[in-house]
Amino acid sequence: MNNPNSPAIAAHKTDKRWLAMMVLCLGALMIVLDTTIVNVALPSIREDLGFSEASLAWVVNAYMLTFGGFLLLGGRLGDLYGHRRLFIIGLAIFTGASLACGLAGSQTFLVAARAIQGLGGAIVSAVALSLVTDLFVEPAERAKAMGVYGFVCAGGGSIGVLLGGVLTHTLDWHWIFLVNIPIGVIVVGLSLMLLPDSRAPHAEPQLDIAGAITVTTSLLLAVYAIVNGNEQGWISLHTLGLLGLAVALLAIFIAIEARVRAPLMPLGLFKLRNLSTASVIGVLWAAAMFAWFFLSALYMQLVLGYSPLQIGLAFLPANLIMAAFSLGWSAKLIMRFGIRPTLMAGMTLVAAGLALFARAPVDGSFMLDVLPSMVVLGCGCGIAFNPVLFAAMNDVSPTESGLASGIVNTAFMMGGALGLAILASVASSRAGALIAAGQPQLTALTGGYHAAFLIGTIFAVTAVIAATFLRTGNAFAGNGAGSGGH
Repeated sequence: MNNPNSPAIAAHKTDKRWLAMMVLCLGALMIVLDTTIVNVALPSIREDLGFSEASLAWVVNAYMLTFGGFLLLGGRLGDLYGHRRLFIIGLAIFTGASLACGLAGSQTFLVAARAIQGLGGAIVSAVALSLVTDLFVEPAERAKAMGVYGFVCAGGGSIGVLLGGVLTHTLDWHWIFLVNIPIGVIVVGLSLMLLPDSRAPHAEPQLDIAGAITVTTSLLLAVYAIVNGNEQGWISLHTLGLLGLAVALLAIFIAIEARVRAPLMPLGLFKLRNLSTASVIGVLWAAAMFAWFFLSALYMQLVLGYSPLQIGLAFLPANLIMAAFSLGWSAKLIMRFGIRPTLMAGMTLVAAGLALFARAPVDGSFMLDVLPSMVVLGCGCGIAFNPVLFAAMNDVSPTESGLASGIVNTAFMMGGALGLAILASVASSRAGALIAAGQPQLTALTGGYHAAFLIGTIFAVTAVIAATFLRTGNAFAGNGAGSGGH
């Protein structure tokens, strides 16, 4: 009879865990890719389905809002009914919605399918981190696994820009969604074979459905009001009424969280300074990030005349830089200089890169007006991503680390959605004003993008200021995921 503690058996268990980890990363990569793969194809989608520039933001926002709105609920469902089961259900929803997106022939159908995609993506993302912690209990191994998972999440978004360009150029925009189908089927099959089936033994059978509905509806209304602010008027009854209703629903959500036995987002966690500050920075970071992805792709295609493939290749230098920082350089900077200085340096570079794009001319060249901005932004985003996560996890106990991760991920998603709505509206409003003043079409478009890039720069600068409120200390203390640094 084999000794279960023998080196051979232990090595087999380790190998199987890392195979399961690869499955989790593949599922997570598919979800993260879809956040950015769409950006390069947006001009093609706009032309094919007749979107306006402001309404085009909903192709991204529909996904981002349901993704962010259901992250916390997805995690709670995983605790109650089993992480593997919810991971597979989320993948099935995501894969089916990807098929619907790929077959979409109208604006409404595509936006609705993107919203369902976001729901599936939220469930997968919420339970994937829990499955990582189920697989890796020993602190050093868990730290290594979380590093790999973090690299996939940070690098996957930038890979999506390149892949979106290749697929849109060689085939058409429908294939950025259809490519998910075979991958989703493979990941579901491997998940059934390799992932552990576990659930919390004493989980309370209570779901904060009211909390999930109120906070998601609140954010949907707020973004809808912002996207349509130019058409309806910023001080119109329509816009102000929707914003007022959004605020009222947010207040109801807070009241629900203060009273419900199993809250979606326990309000007591926000007494932790680093978690609260990191959540604010996450909103600003994501808003600045999407200023880069969304606006620079439109600038390169509509003003400079780049093809989708050329846009994807233009992002390649930034992709490589971000990957290098995410995989290790950023963590080394944190250990050497601490969370706060590293984060402030990264966001300062993000602000500088966006400011460079805010001066890009109508007849801009790649070497002078695109590449420098891409390099600076790649460095800034690569440096800043890990410190935000470390700051969020720094003050929480191991039993709250999953919830803290869900909170900061929700901040990222909501920041991206709300920021994108604001930026698209600013760009459209400024371009319309310039056209009304008699400016040529391309000059007006460029002026609109300049205004939005400046708003993105302000988001990044505000994040630098917010970082000054972070409490200094050991970057690896409190979360049980690693050892203390010197």
